Amino acid sequence: MDDFEAKRSVFVTLGTTSFDSLVRTVDSDQVKEALSEKGYTHLVIQMDYFTFYSSIADYLRSASLVISHAGSGSIFETLRMAKPLVVVVNEDLMDNHQSELAEELAERKHLFCARPQTLYQLIKSLNLDIIVPYEPGDANPVARLINKHLGFPAD
Repeated sequence: MDDFEAKRSVFVTLGTTSFDSLVRTVDSDQVKEALSEKGYTHLVIQMDYFTFYSSIADYLRSASLVISHAGSGSIFETLRMAKPLVVVVNEDLMDNHQSELAEELAERKHLFCARPQTLYQLIKSLNLDIIVPYEPGDANPVARLINKHLGFPAD
């Protein structure tokens, strides 16, 4: 892990479903060259052995840039760490509700959103200065309203 931390690294997380098109795209000479032109020196792609780790948090913390599938857990874990994030939507999934989350957060400028076929162009034009830090919301008012509706005493 020490070597990973000392570099300007890109960490790619794939989630639990197969996302071969993201692996092929990130591993292409074109994308690796674009990342190199942006100053990134190392690329770590999450593969099967990561399933033995309870969390990828150490890799996320050490990364200079994260490229992720559109799973909400990976997105919010990365945003809470204030890491620059490129979310790549897996268009092969049926009923892809994940794209809605990624697109909404991209519209709010918390992250960048791409498809495998647009990732290269996004990286070429990547400007991290436009990112707006993500501020988690306060769920307490909603929880109080639900508790009141269910008849639980107020705290």
